[in-house]
Amino acid sequence: MTIAIVFLWLKTYIAYKTSFDIKIENWKQELILFINPISFLMFILGLGLFFKEKGRNRYILITSFLITFILFANMVFYRFFNDFLTIPVLFQTSNMSDLGGSVNELIQPTDLLFFVDLIVLAIIMKWKPTFIVNNNLTKVNKRAFYLVAVAIGLFNLGLAETERPELLTRTFDREMLVKNIGTYNYHIYDAFLQSKSSAQRAMADGSELADIENYVRANYKQPNDDMFGIAKGKNLIFISMESTQDFVINAKVNGQEVTPFLNKFVKESYYFDNFYHQTGQGKTSDSEFLVENSLYPLNRGAVFFTHSQNQYKAMPQILSEQGYSTASLHANNKSFWNRDIMYKAFGYQRFYEINDYDVTEENSVNWGMKDKEFFEQSIAHLKEMDAKGKPFYAKFITLTNHFPFTLDEEDRSIDEFNSSSKTLNRYFPTVRYTDEAIEQFINRLKEEGLYEDSVIVIMGDHYGISENHNAAMAQYLGKEITPFESVQLQQVPFIVHVPGQKGKTISKVAGQIDVKPTLLHLLGVDNKENIEFGADLFSPEKMDFAVLRDGSFITKDYVYTRDTCYDKVTGQPVENADSACGPYMEKSKQELDYSDKIIYGDLLRFYDDDKTNDVKK
Repeated sequence: MTIAIVFLWLKTYIAYKTSFDIKIENWKQELILFINPISFLMFILGLGLFFKEKGRNRYILITSFLITFILFANMVFYRFFNDFLTIPVLFQTSNMSDLGGSVNELIQPTDLLFFVDLIVLAIIMKWKPTFIVNNNLTKVNKRAFYLVAVAIGLFNLGLAETERPELLTRTFDREMLVKNIGTYNYHIYDAFLQSKSSAQRAMADGSELADIENYVRANYKQPNDDMFGIAKGKNLIFISMESTQDFVINAKVNGQEVTPFLNKFVKESYYFDNFYHQTGQGKTSDSEFLVENSLYPLNRGAVFFTHSQNQYKAMPQILSEQGYSTASLHANNKSFWNRDIMYKAFGYQRFYEINDYDVTEENSVNWGMKDKEFFEQSIAHLKEMDAKGKPFYAKFITLTNHFPFTLDEEDRSIDEFNSSSKTLNRYFPTVRYTDEAIEQFINRLKEEGLYEDSVIVIMGDHYGISENHNAAMAQYLGKEITPFESVQLQQVPFIVHVPGQKGKTISKVAGQIDVKPTLLHLLGVDNKENIEFGADLFSPEKMDFAVLRDGSFITKDYVYTRDTCYDKVTGQPVENADSACGPYMEKSKQELDYSDKIIYGDLLRFYDDDKTNDVKK
């Protein structure tokens, strides 16, 4: 048992230092990181003390394997998502069948080394070297063992609280939790949060909405009179670009433009060049949730899985009430990300999914149907919607530019980048392919007479290149990727093409939370009575502000991330952090907390906007 504890302890610490990007600022944080696995390992493996020798050995070996597997799963997950597993993520097992290529790309041959100690442990158990003595401990010995485990745990927690006060209330920062209480204790705490969130809906009542409603009303921004209703009665075509970050716009690789079509299209459209994705662990599904509801996603798991039975007042439902036909188009399994259920909650009238497309091996790559073929086959579905004689809202979700960014040679228009990161190298050709697919789609809209009668929105859904590839990104961008720069890389394209309007670049700080009120106002739909946290981007009252799901936020002059306030001009920490970023900290926390309350408590079921917004009691 002692050998197993030492093996797992050292293995966990090695994983911290080699597989996770955990920032250490002083010797105390290093000490906390070093000792934080011990108490958990002593508690769990110490249960073996209550078994006889054969049963004890079997328990220690099986438990060691399970703990190793938890560590390994976190390592693999972290390599792409730069985050740690949560229980809601583990519930997303229906997605696993589609993750094959991505998971294979993330697993490395050297990972086998993390299981070597189990073999050594098994050998020791079987051949029993003379230095191993299996004594049955007395009750006093066992109590002393657990007292030591408790003492180490309390010492760890006490050190953590002195280093990071209110540690367990800042649950959106998983890295901070793992750094201070350890991977395994973090998972126990995550289980507690999961049970707590399950109880919140049962305990919720309408009175909780009062404060939220007052906050939303106080922060409502009047729309721009010149822009409100400027596209009334027009179709709304929304294109969600998979994993597309804004740094590719007007960028080159190997001397060639990465997005030549979008570079031209932004000049004919409203282009928001300071626009951030605000997704969490739900990635694309979180992006959809933000756009449709103007609510923040959860900091754990994906709302599409954990709260698909909630009641929402989403954009498809609102537009349906305005006489629109509404549909989402995505050539993937309808159950992926639980879309078949969640889309009904959002009020979509139709979901064109994989069974509505002719998907073959020839027209597919990586995660599914190639974008060019997807858009081409979707034209028939758009014509079907248009034939109903009323405006339509159609949302398209692309697939080709998805990790691990594989592409057939005949579809590659530009060469890969040359860096140490295969992921970044392959990223540019797949982005270029999606750019070409969108260009062909726009041309087909023109041929079918749909272009001039449609508002066309193009948005990146979330990052494609995680922080694990910062060294390669630094090589491409020609600058160090600091925490400040990392936040800047969370910008995604947001392009709004309105028929008859000239192009304009708008640099106001904004995020996906602002999409719903912006688009509804363009279509002439008043959203004042909705409970949402975004603001119309064309409103002169719109504040330069965006909060990310990890608690970072961006204003006109500052960026706050990882407990540091940065000046946006210099990229350096500011001296007067409290006065610079302090006023926005409360707003950031309040909005995220209010949004979480709405989701966890399913509070919109109590809201009745047909009775002058009274809350049902």
